Amino acid sequence: MAAQLAHALGVVLGADEVPLRVFAWDGSEAGPGGAPLLVVRSRRALRRLVWAPGQLGLGRAYVAGEIDIADDVFATFAALSSVGRLAVPGRTPGASAGERLELLHTAVRLGALGPEPPPPPEEIDPGRHGRRHSRGRDAAAVSHHYDVGNDFYALVLGPSMVYSCAVWEDEHTGLDAAQQAKLDLVCRKLGLAPGMRLLDVGCGWGSLALHAAQRYGADVVGVTVSTEQASSARKRAAEAGLTDRVDIRVQDYRDVDDGPFQAISSVGMAEHVGRGQLSAYASRLHDLLQPGGRLLNHAISWNAGETRWDNDTFIGRYVFPDGELLPLAETVAALECQGLEVLDVEALRRHYALTLRAWVRRLEDHWDEAVAAAGEGRARVWRLYMAACALAFEAGSMGVNQVLVQRPGGTAPPLRRSAWV
Repeated sequence: MAAQLAHALGVVLGADEVPLRVFAWDGSEAGPGGAPLLVVRSRRALRRLVWAPGQLGLGRAYVAGEIDIADDVFATFAALSSVGRLAVPGRTPGASAGERLELLHTAVRLGALGPEPPPPPEEIDPGRHGRRHSRGRDAAAVSHHYDVGNDFYALVLGPSMVYSCAVWEDEHTGLDAAQQAKLDLVCRKLGLAPGMRLLDVGCGWGSLALHAAQRYGADVVGVTVSTEQASSARKRAAEAGLTDRVDIRVQDYRDVDDGPFQAISSVGMAEHVGRGQLSAYASRLHDLLQPGGRLLNHAISWNAGETRWDNDTFIGRYVFPDGELLPLAETVAALECQGLEVLDVEALRRHYALTLRAWVRRLEDHWDEAVAAAGEGRARVWRLYMAACALAFEAGSMGVNQVLVQRPGGTAPPLRRSAWV
């Protein structure tokens, strides 16, 4: 049975051989010795692959616990993504009619034929929430990802509660120190000083807002459309005695109307904007900046050439609904077209790979607690997506960049970037 399942997996991936061992529900095993072990626990997993022969079917089976990983998660996912369709980032061709028929025959032989199983409850269809990138649909997409419990995120992120790429001095820096270094770097790039007004777009759990107020004396407005994030950020601000300096709002950035601000940070938020709204996003932030004010846009980029980011994938259905990764050039062009002057661009691709690996280690170290906090399916989603993204950053198909821009007028920028580095 395991040999037939290994062959079916090869058909799904579009590969003659898969560098994995397969352990089947009947106790049989097949595949090259020493390769990572993939456990197929039930016929239902094969049925999912018949109906969705690709990464979505594989992802559904893993989230549902019908497929499991017995060895190192990174080694297993690296083997899966090293051959066939999964080796090509972005949208790839689905199984051909002949391949689907071959899968169907395998399912018949193994007694796995039947109706399509419903997706695990962690999957979302964002289309039911209205027009794409309307305020309501954006709020639903953000809630799907972020409102899964602050306790769960605390286990994964650690004390810093920062859910974006850290800045590592070297591989041995440690996650918490690397996140503090990132927060400080953002504040220095923005040139924060006592009394300056900072707008933190997509403020998360308030870590940057608190850092800017405590260390730099800034007056911060943080906006998020996640109610759970806002509740936690307000509590943290109160505990730090900063309620007079830090204003956390449940608000769409498009509705902020009390500018201008002398600085704006947007860290890990632009990925939710989308190509169609990028120009309006840049225009809105330009208008909220006072002349001479700086904006730091920290966002993941899509580095896979002509292949575009595809939302009909595991990440699109389970992790970032309606999210869209764009090439760095498009982001820079959109900012420049709104009259913002580029002062600096810093690539942090390798830093994000280190950050994601650290998050996966924390999740696995606190697995039972994470399952208790958010459910096993949700913990599996996060394990799969973070490990897969770490490998994508290491391979170079995704990047992350800090783009620092300034609205013309007011104070001239420093002559050298050493002013903030």
